[in-house]
Amino acid sequence: MTIQWFPGHMAKAKREVQEKLKLVDFVIELVDARAPASSQNPLLQQILNQKPKMVVLMKDDLADPESTKVWLNHFSAQGMVAIAVNVNERKDIQHVIQTAKDMAKEKMDRLKKKGVRPRPARAMIIGIPNVGKSTLINRLVQKKIAKTGDKPGVTKNQQWIKVKKDFELLDTPGILWPKFEEQVVGYRLAAIGTIKDQLLPIEDIAAFMIQYLQSTYPSVLEERYQITEDNADMNEIFEQIGRGRGCLESGGRVNFEKTADIILQDLRSGRLGKITLEQPE
Repeated sequence: MTIQWFPGHMAKAKREVQEKLKLVDFVIELVDARAPASSQNPLLQQILNQKPKMVVLMKDDLADPESTKVWLNHFSAQGMVAIAVNVNERKDIQHVIQTAKDMAKEKMDRLKKKGVRPRPARAMIIGIPNVGKSTLINRLVQKKIAKTGDKPGVTKNQQWIKVKKDFELLDTPGILWPKFEEQVVGYRLAAIGTIKDQLLPIEDIAAFMIQYLQSTYPSVLEERYQITEDNADMNEIFEQIGRGRGCLESGGRVNFEKTADIILQDLRSGRLGKITLEQPE
């Protein structure tokens, strides 16, 4: 099954990103540290050309620290500047600002030598929906300037935002691509809440997560849900988790949809621990 999702405002945003790219010195691309490759928009990679790029692994506090190190090395090996960020840590916000200043310094020095009047560095900040872009911007400017929400698609228009005197950000709406060629990409993004739950059956997303945890983080299932390696049947697993969490309907039947929602909320909130859903190929 190919998952398709391309609202009109996202098509418009892609065109505007293309048009405004010439106005900026570099690009700040936000990805989710739990799924760094799956949360990179291939459409945007095609139009960014040779612009210098900083990759920011967001929600670092929810990702597996060892996996994050591997991903940072992976992006660095591709010639990109890469940092991991927890927006609730002041030092991480300062790290973003300092890294942006360092990236712009060479160009600013060249302009100064040419006698061009100094100006703030300009960066375009991009990322797929619900990656934490608005929250990061608000932390950078130390006030609520961008709308935030826990649902995809909050930002609808582009806007210039000043970050002190250091640099200016061109904010853009979160943009998804027309379709996910690999179904697993859609499942990863659905699991972490990047695409709306309605696009895929919630039980399927939760089952995908259970299977991934069984193969990669089996201790998490045992600690959180008392699921051991002996539990192989997905129906039995849902039954056990649902009964343990009181997801019962009249007649004592387990509500699988409610059970699936609990599993996904446990993942998204970090109650399952620090988990990363993919590794570099």
